[in-house]
Amino acid sequence: MNFALTDEQKMMQDMARDFAQKEIVPTLKDDEANHRFRPELVKKMAELGFFGCALPEEYGGNGCGYLESVIIAEQLAMVSGSSRLPLNMQNIGPAVTVNKFGTKEQKERFIPAWVSAESYGFFAITEPNSGSDVAGMGTTATDRGDHWELNGQKMWISNAHLGDWGLVYAMTDKSKRNKGMTCFIVNLKGNEGIVTAPIETKLGLHCAPTGEISFSQARIPKNSVLGEVNQGFQICMWQLNNTRISCAAGALGIGGGAIDAAIAYANERTQFGKKIGSFQLIQGQIADMVAEHEAARLLVYQAAWLKDQGLPNQYQTSMAKLFASEAAVHATSEAMKIFGSYGFSTEYPAERFLRDSMSLRTVEGTSNIQKTIIAGFALGDVTNR
Repeated sequence: MNFALTDEQKMMQDMARDFAQKEIVPTLKDDEANHRFRPELVKKMAELGFFGCALPEEYGGNGCGYLESVIIAEQLAMVSGSSRLPLNMQNIGPAVTVNKFGTKEQKERFIPAWVSAESYGFFAITEPNSGSDVAGMGTTATDRGDHWELNGQKMWISNAHLGDWGLVYAMTDKSKRNKGMTCFIVNLKGNEGIVTAPIETKLGLHCAPTGEISFSQARIPKNSVLGEVNQGFQICMWQLNNTRISCAAGALGIGGGAIDAAIAYANERTQFGKKIGSFQLIQGQIADMVAEHEAARLLVYQAAWLKDQGLPNQYQTSMAKLFASEAAVHATSEAMKIFGSYGFSTEYPAERFLRDSMSLRTVEGTSNIQKTIIAGFALGDVTNR
């Protein structure tokens, strides 16, 4: 059993860390304060090959796998939780899913543009009245003979108002619930039946664009279907099992960033004539944070490794997502305590880490949903895949 990273993986790790420090950090405070998304950063990530993981070289892939994507996401999120999102939008979400289920024509047309960031990707699942109950979504797709007609609304969609081509999940036969869902590759631009709007009232992830999408008799081509009609639920669950590992990697980054900041502060701040890191209660907090973080990393890396080997991993992915997310929330909360009053100030990163970590319990399947999945495997009700 070898836990060491390869030289290539270490190089990718160093590259992502260097990018975060040189490209993200200098303007981060101002970007956060103004909820500013910087498209030039996404383009630079593409140029460095960040979006080519788990994809064939013929479509722009870089020869790396899920583990390398996890390593990149972790390093980016240690600086900014928002900066991890493009990995899902350009790579692990739409691109990897189209590579799995798409036709050769669809792969050639869409994947290279997502990998190079010439096209902004997205995937639209969540709705105002449908979150964890994916099969209960209200968006419909009706076959009109020469085109499909989309009607409905999607909410809390990353890149919604900026996205070009991405995946939209809709019901083609609501009476069949999960067996009546279809996935479509949709262009949000230049369609009078599609209206997008940003959501700017967010607790965290201020530099990650989020919005809503409304479909009103939106006409999309018949060849927009990904996979087969009514195969959408299967595609959606397969995709979420991948995007969850990216979310878990983001949790590692946010939690790790908070831990580093808390340790640095504990070594600098003095009270009662000595640094606060010398007090046992502070040491206890840091010990718990570090132990949980290291355990989370092992779970996340294991799940990514299983994916790269083509082995069953849904069980391990849900455990990684659950544990890493909860560990990140705990670490950021403890960091706030260690920072004391200064943690409440936007001059320090503690409050941002806390705000960004709160999203991790919800995105890509809530913590409760992950527990349901994990229990199903543990009880033998379902088979790992």
